[in-house]
Amino acid sequence: QVHLVESGGGLVQPGGSLRLSCLASVSIFSLNAVDWYRQAPGSQRELVASISTDGSTYYLHSAKGRFTISRDNAKNTVFLQMNGLEPEDTAVYYCKAPAVAGRNYWGQGTQVTVSA
Repeated sequence: QVHLVESGGGLVQPGGSLRLSCLASVSIFSLNAVDWYRQAPGSQRELVASISTDGSTYYLHSAKGRFTISRDNAKNTVFLQMNGLEPEDTAVYYCKAPAVAGRNYWGQGTQVTVSA
C-alpha cells in the first residue's frame, strides 16, 4: 500500500510560480517512478511530468522550460516547481506512483488556479 499526499496548490496570478509537493508513505527508491498529472474541468487527465528512479525525467511539451520535477529521497517527496504559470495550467494536480506490484496509486489532488 502506498499513500501519496499532494500539497502546495493555490491561487496565483499569470506569470507566477508554485511548488507542488508529493509526500509518499514509502521510500521513493522503491517506486518505479513518480508522475505528476493534471485534470482541468471537462478535460481528460494528462501527464505533466515524471521522474524515474534513475533520475530521468519526462515533461509535457507545454511544460518544458517552465516546470521542473525533482525529488528529495530523504524526505520521500517529489516536487513540481512551476514557473511562468498561465491560465491554461489551471487544474487539479495529482501525483501517481505507477505499476507498484501491478497497481497504480494516486494522491487526492491539489487545486492550482491561475487567474488575474
